Amino acid sequence: MDAEAIKRSLQGNGLRCTPQRHAVMAFLMDHKGHPTAAEIFAAVNRVDPRSSRATTYNNLRDLVKAGLVREVAVGGRAGRYDLQGMRHHHFICDRCGNVEDMEWYEVPRPASGSLGKRILRECELIFRGLCTKCAPRHAARSAS
Repeated sequence: MDAEAIKRSLQGNGLRCTPQRHAVMAFLMDHKGHPTAAEIFAAVNRVDPRSSRATTYNNLRDLVKAGLVREVAVGGRAGRYDLQGMRHHHFICDRCGNVEDMEWYEVPRPASGSLGKRILRECELIFRGLCTKCAPRHAARSAS
């Protein structure tokens, strides 16, 4: 996504294309992992030192609300952010907190009425366990 595409994406979702908001989107496009808000702020601030922590955090909140960015909740740790592009699920490692993308597959919707008056937007799975780096260390400790 180039600069013009970012601008169209923001405007199409009712957001002004400010330099700071553009910088957050550009960073997320170029970053393959799932950075924390602090990591995003540090990267954006290196490019534009005028960008404040509050502005970065507020922009992330607005981008999540607009559906352009997804916040991945990592229990007991800082949330991580991900561009809403291709649909995917996540795997979160219990030991190191690493967040990995997992292939998307449809999740069955709950039975009609089971959610009461709630309105469901989508279902997403978060897998939790040990990642490929931490699993062998766990197995070695269990064998001892």
